[in-house]
Order: sequence, then C-alpha cells, then structure tokens
Amino acid sequence: MSLRIVVCVEYVPDATADRHFSEDLTVDRDDTDGLLSELDEYAVDQALRVREADPSTEITAVTVGPEDASDAIRKALSMGADRGVHVEDTDLHGTDAMGTSLVLAKAIEKIGYDLILCGMATTDGGMGVLPAMLAERLGVAQVTQLSQVSLEDGVITGRRDGDSATEQLAAALPAVVSVTDQSGEARYPSFKGIMAAKKKPVEELDLDDLDIDASEVGLDGSWTKVEYAAARPARTVGTIITDEGEGAKQLAAFLAAQKLI
Repeated sequence: MSLRIVVCVEYVPDATADRHFSEDLTVDRDDTDGLLSELDEYAVDQALRVREADPSTEITAVTVGPEDASDAIRKALSMGADRGVHVEDTDLHGTDAMGTSLVLAKAIEKIGYDLILCGMATTDGGMGVLPAMLAERLGVAQVTQLSQVSLEDGVITGRRDGDSATEQLAAALPAVVSVTDQSGEARYPSFKGIMAAKKKPVEELDLDDLDIDASEVGLDGSWTKVEYAAARPARTVGTIITDEGEGAKQLAAFLAAQKLI
C-alpha cells in the first residue's frame, strides 16, 4: 500500500504588496495579489523528498479558501504534488485558526492519510498553531518546528532547534509534522511541472460535503477576532548624532527621552 501524504497549503496575500483590512477587519484579499505561502513550500518539498525515496507515495495538497486559493494548489501541483483538494464556501469568510483546523481535519479524514505536512506558520497570520490543533482534532501524534526530517519504517524523526537546545523527536505514523524554512531549499517548478499541473485533478469540497455547520466557522464562529486596526505611522526624520567626544552621552540622553532606558 502506498504512503499517503497530505500537505496543507495556504493562499496568502503577497507580502511585498500593499496589504490592508476590509471593513469587517479581515484581510482584504480582493485588492491584493495572492500566492502560495512561502513557508508552505518547504512542506511540499519535504513530501517530494519522501516520494523520491519511495516512488509509490501519493501527495495531496489541500487548501481552505476563496476561489483564488486554487492558485496555491496549482503551485503545489507544479512543484510535484499528485492531486489537490480545495475547500471553498462563502460561509468560511473570516474563519480563524480554530475553525480552519476543523475544516482541514474533516477534509483530511475524507481524503485519507498517513502523514500530514505543514509549514511552520503562514506569512499572513504567523500564528504557527494550526499543526498542533490539527493533530489534536485527528487524535494523532505531532512533531512540529522541525529543521531536519527523515522517514523510515513508518517512523518520522526530526530535529527541532531551540534558542538554548536542540531536540531529537520521533513519532510513529500517522502523524502531523510541521517544518521550518531551515529544513531545505524549496524547489522551483519546472516548465514541465507547470504544464503537467494543468492536467492534475483538483477536487472541490464545501461545508456540506464535510458535514460542518456554518455556525462553527466564519466570523461568527471564530474564537478570535480583530477589534481594532490602524495604519502603520509614517516614518519620521531620524536624529543624527555627531560624535565629537560626547556621542555616548548624547545617545544616552536620546534613549532616556524616548523612555528606552
């Protein structure tokens, strides 16, 4: 039986573009170009490495988001994933990490899996909590924030680098794994891969397909909510200190005035 890997990918606003909030204080995705979250590319790449060692491995990329989120799926397919699953429903607008983990768990149960791979966080929210939530909902082991990953005899092992220590972790499949941007170089899609992605299957699901009530997701079902947002203040002219023997004193006085010391 082939190994089934599911990679969770997210469609996010381009970090280099002018991002802002809509009136309901959700990220305005209509006026900003989107793309596959860069950190999720490392998860796709790790799945491809597993398949290189075991060619029978099947890789499914799954995303939750609006119609344009299919671009994230297509990018993963062009990198080498075999098929995609896109969960789209108007009632999902404003869903937070808790609701997203519910939708992903239901979708992944429907797909079938042995190993779930995620990026360390998304480049829009940056929370990094979804892999743990997903593992809890599915009732499987989690090994997160790995900078090195290997799979052998149904056991996933990896290294987690912390500020003061390095941990070696292992878990038997099925499991949820998240990888950092230090886990390797995410490969670029080849022209052949881009053309092949157009013919790969992408299944579309909605909340009814997953037996999820709309009250459990969306803005009303979210456990977290943005109460206030303001534009970042414009940069002001800095203070230039000319050191003529009193530079340190002038710097200390400036920091004290700013209440930084």
